[in-house]
Amino acid sequence: MNNEFEPKILAFVCNWCTYAGADLTGTSRIKYASNVKIVRFPCTGRIDFMLLLKAFANGSDGVIVSGCHPNDCHYTSGNFHARRRWMLFRSLLDFMGIDIRRIQFSWVSAAEGAKWADIVNETVASIRELGPYTEYRKAADFLADNEAELAKEMEVNNG
Repeated sequence: MNNEFEPKILAFVCNWCTYAGADLTGTSRIKYASNVKIVRFPCTGRIDFMLLLKAFANGSDGVIVSGCHPNDCHYTSGNFHARRRWMLFRSLLDFMGIDIRRIQFSWVSAAEGAKWADIVNETVASIRELGPYTEYRKAADFLADNEAELAKEMEVNNG
C-alpha cells in the first residue's frame, strides 16, 4: 500500500474552453492525475473567488481556476474580469497566510487537452510537495466572520 500524500484539488473551469479541453483530454485518452474534481461554470468571470476559500475550508489542498484565453471569451470579457479579481484575491490570500502556490490560474482552450493534462499534473505535483493544507481554519474563520457581509454582497449582485 502506498502511503504517499494524494492532494485533493478542486478545479473551477469555464464551460466553453477549459471544460471542453478537459473533455478532449479524456476522449484523447491522455493520462493525468485523477484526484482533481471539476466544477463547471458558464465563464470564469462568474466565479466568486470566495468559493476558493470555501474549497479550502472544506478540505481541499489546492485549487485550479481555468478559462478561455484572453480575447477568446465566449462572453467577450469574462476572463479579464476573472483575472482582475484574481489579482485582488492574491492579496487576500497573502493577508490570510494562505500560500498562493496552492492556487493555479490558467488559460486553456477547447483544443488544448494536452495542456490541461500538463496543468493538472504539475498542480498535483506542486501541491504534493507543499503537503496537505492543514490550516483550513483560516479560510473557515474568515468566511464565518464575514458571512453576513458576503450574503449582503451576493444579494446586491444577484439583484
